Amino acid sequence: MSVAFTKEESAETAAETLLPDRPVSPHPNFVTKAGLKALEDQLREAQLAYESAQGIEDVNERRRESALPLRDARYFASRLRTAQVMQPPASTEAIAFGSTVTFRRGDGRVQTYTIVGEDEADPKRGMISYVSPVAQRLMGKAAGDVVEASGQEIEVLAIA
Repeated sequence: MSVAFTKEESAETAAETLLPDRPVSPHPNFVTKAGLKALEDQLREAQLAYESAQGIEDVNERRRESALPLRDARYFASRLRTAQVMQPPASTEAIAFGSTVTFRRGDGRVQTYTIVGEDEADPKRGMISYVSPVAQRLMGKAAGDVVEASGQEIEVLAIA
């Protein structure tokens, strides 16, 4: 039955529960082993939240509480299906996916980041996506190399 023939509250709830899917990157879904585990954990959390919402008696409230976990579960299931676990770099001679890089920016700031997959990137925790502009410029470079990114020079100090 169309929501047009239900009470007004149900029509409002239907609009709240038709969430668009989370956007999926067009880039290969490279992940570290830790990133794969994080995706599995996030899928499990979304599934548990959805199952919990299914216990709500009021149908409108159940739809509202189910919408976000259901969308997240679809997203994380998709990301797990396409995940390509990358092995840690075999060498510290050149920057690669999984490398931890210490570099100095042109303004003197010294920063250390690990290059990881898109879903596991968290700059505040020292992890940047391999598709980020800085990571793209650093890939393949060695200690001592200088590149330009975001309008300033970046000097690679160390690779771990």
